[in-house]
Amino acid sequence: MTGTTRVPSPRAAADGGLDAVDAAIIDACVALRLPTVRDNYAEIVENALRQKANYRGFLLELLTSECEHREERRKERLVRGANFHRPKRIEDFDYGANHNVQPEEVNALTDPSWVLSGQPLCLIGGSGTGKSHLLIGIGTAIAEAGLKVRYTTTAGLVNELIEAQHDKQLTRTIHKYGRYDLLCLDEFGYLNLDKTGAKLLFQVFTEREERRSIAVASNAPFGEWNKTFTDERLCGAIVDRLTFKGHVIETGHDSYRLMTTLAEREAA
Repeated sequence: MTGTTRVPSPRAAADGGLDAVDAAIIDACVALRLPTVRDNYAEIVENALRQKANYRGFLLELLTSECEHREERRKERLVRGANFHRPKRIEDFDYGANHNVQPEEVNALTDPSWVLSGQPLCLIGGSGTGKSHLLIGIGTAIAEAGLKVRYTTTAGLVNELIEAQHDKQLTRTIHKYGRYDLLCLDEFGYLNLDKTGAKLLFQVFTEREERRSIAVASNAPFGEWNKTFTDERLCGAIVDRLTFKGHVIETGHDSYRLMTTLAEREAA
């Protein structure tokens, strides 16, 4: 076979079905688990004929279509596995509604290098200022970059740890949360944690320290975290782990949701 050999057209049998060669190709795609090649085979052949592609070009288009589709499926699996409670993307964040947030700073965090370095991220601001949107949007971008991400609320994680402790599965659960490349904790500081819950959460932080990244969204500044973590030493240790070599984005206190509601009422 030479580089100038042309691609033959798929031939149809008299009854309108595939001929033996085309049927064998489809069967091979099934056996080799190449669903994109199987589904797009006829269309790619016709494109190759119109473009007068040689066999190498035809094969390249077939394999490229399969690789691209697999990459998209992989991204979708990683995003689903992150367990985001609602879809949010950084591209949809309204920077015009919150001038406290700089797009350059946020866009830099969609690159996974800070996660691979084990750096933390803190999103601090009032309710309705876009913290959760940024947390989920950044987490989605990191998952689509090929890393394992997990999203949960802080209360949800603490409750899971308490249940695991009761079931004598605490070590296993902590190790599970230690394996994610990025752990996204929403609603951090919304609820006061008793000493037991705070200590369990701290164990997860210790498991991930400087190896795996944690991103938190909190409506309280660092100086008020002692209301959530009543043990002063424990609070200081948690703040230290979430700020050391980390990124801090302050989203302010003017609620975007409230401003949007007021603007809609005024317009009405």
